[in-house]
Amino acid sequence: MIVRCWGARGSIPVSGSAYLRYGGDTTALEIRSRDNDIILVDAGSGLRRLGNQLMTETSSRYVMIFTHAHWDHLMGFPFFKPLYLSRTEVDVYGCSYTGDSLGRMISRVMEAPYFPVAFRDIKGRIAFHEICRHPFSIGPVTVTPIPLSHPNQGLGFRFEEGGRRFVFLTDNELSHSHPGALSFEAYRDFSRGADLLIHDAEFTEEEYEKTRTWGHSTYQDALRLALAAGVRNLGLFHHNQDRTDNALDGIITNCRRIIEEKKGALDCFALSQTTEIHL
Repeated sequence: MIVRCWGARGSIPVSGSAYLRYGGDTTALEIRSRDNDIILVDAGSGLRRLGNQLMTETSSRYVMIFTHAHWDHLMGFPFFKPLYLSRTEVDVYGCSYTGDSLGRMISRVMEAPYFPVAFRDIKGRIAFHEICRHPFSIGPVTVTPIPLSHPNQGLGFRFEEGGRRFVFLTDNELSHSHPGALSFEAYRDFSRGADLLIHDAEFTEEEYEKTRTWGHSTYQDALRLALAAGVRNLGLFHHNQDRTDNALDGIITNCRRIIEEKKGALDCFALSQTTEIHL
């Protein structure tokens, strides 16, 4: 299994010299199975660059999985160029939580007066699959959803292939329970022994005093979960829009200090929009 990150920023894309190393695009992940199934997770602004890359390849079949419907996880969808090719086939998985269909939830990003091209103008074939609780398979990859602790709800996922486990818990507030959320212990058990955990780490403890209930964790809470779950690698994710490269470096240094103090056995790093991990 290969995991590539095309966007690790939270809330809104950013640009400028202070954000060059970790990047400014919002959530977009690519997972490749051993059979070269192409799985795309969320459609933040990073999906535009990912789509440009896929346009250079021969494959035209993709699976797209959505964690939730907040703008920073959807804004790249209309700019995914393969959608406008008749040969493209996309299977979309997610849970709407709103009573609307999954297709309706996603197509709204292309409604007038907010976007000039209508969803009906997409030439590719899109099939929607409503999944909220039960595991499903994409080729050799088993995908297991879990409810997130986030306003308006959402899903995290565990991806398993050939004995390797990757857990993705973006937009997950560990120190506050939103409607539908599970306990810290449930997220610990879900992540237990993962080869890779990517977790929301948007805030510092000082920032969290003002942002509690906004739906995001401190990096200290993400690290606490990783240590409790005994994961091998922790990738900090959903970086605050004002978090500079240097500030992220400082957070990683502090995480590694805490791991050493607690005699932990995991590696901790911050995702960038060019990160590639082979499991």
